[in-house]
Amino acid sequence: MSSRIPFSYIWRNLVTRKLTTLLTAGGMALVVFVYATVLMLEAGLEQTLVATGSADNVTVIRKGSQTEVQSAVDRTQAAIIESNRHVASGRDGSKLIAKEQVVLISLNKRGTVKPGNVVIRGTSSVGLTLRPQVQLSQGRMFRPGSAEVIAGRAIAERFHGAGVGETLRFGQREWLVVGVFDAGKTGFNSEIWADGELMMQSFRRPVFSAATFKLAESHQFDALVKELEADPRLTVEAKRETQFYADQSRVMAMFISYLGVTLSVIFSLGAVIGAMITMYAAVASRVGEVGTLRAIGFNRRAVMLAFLVESLLLSLLGGVVGLLLASGMQFFTISTMNWQTFSELAFSFSLTPGIVAKALVFSLVMGLLGGFLPAARAARLNIVDALRAG
Repeated sequence: MSSRIPFSYIWRNLVTRKLTTLLTAGGMALVVFVYATVLMLEAGLEQTLVATGSADNVTVIRKGSQTEVQSAVDRTQAAIIESNRHVASGRDGSKLIAKEQVVLISLNKRGTVKPGNVVIRGTSSVGLTLRPQVQLSQGRMFRPGSAEVIAGRAIAERFHGAGVGETLRFGQREWLVVGVFDAGKTGFNSEIWADGELMMQSFRRPVFSAATFKLAESHQFDALVKELEADPRLTVEAKRETQFYADQSRVMAMFISYLGVTLSVIFSLGAVIGAMITMYAAVASRVGEVGTLRAIGFNRRAVMLAFLVESLLLSLLGGVVGLLLASGMQFFTISTMNWQTFSELAFSFSLTPGIVAKALVFSLVMGLLGGFLPAARAARLNIVDALRAG
């Protein structure tokens, strides 16, 4: 007895049933689309926030604080941090440290009266030096000591008053937008930057929110942490900037992940049932063919494998189509609230090789589950009864 049915026979059966094949594959494609889109959403969020930081930069906030908005580092502590030997110096000998204040304000979105929280970062020219991914795309840098700001591209596009030449009111004064910066796919695109000292005066806050600096040598991070923790004058904690921003995505990423799994499981049940109905119908319409295959020498295992492969091909087709549809989401940018910082955050969907692999495996699992029982039924058909029915 032969143990393998030709692949051409399996493929011909799918092509012959065009409408059924398209409908079943279409249902699976929609499920894979939802599954892949949710994974892309999670990956885009994480990439946006992780890419915001640099591995050579360190962010110092008050111990126990989760975000810069919640943190407070007074001038004495900031000066102690600045004097640390692990803080890198620039060409002019000055320390590469940005002592910044971060606050949240509410602005109306363009074309609506719907408000959104926006991060205002009080910084200096050093802050721009520490973040080479931030590049001015329009206008110029704000002048120190002046009521001028530069806005991230996502903010300038989405919020009223944030374009070049427009004015914003916060901190009890009017601020002129003199520039727009593009920070690539990072969270800085969702911020507005102003002069730090003037911001402290405007918001009547005598302390900084955080201090970010460049390490003299990247491998010295552990030594730096030990020194800061051992200093009794300090009540701060230090994190690599990449880790600091990665932590900002944790709550929202977990929510997206749980939501995605729940939706995918619900939708996949429908897709599996659809595949199962399709394959049962295929078995019922080809009872005579199955009997003939058995009669000419193909064993039960060969018949079962043929129907399983047919179901897997059906699901693979749906998976590929679903991924193609999902890949188009990369051209869209969405804006939502970061639940960790409660501020507006714009980010894009991101399709990675890992997501492609997961989505295809997911589609094949659906095909396997949907095709197993019908394939087993086809393999159990009695040869004589099948030939009579045919």
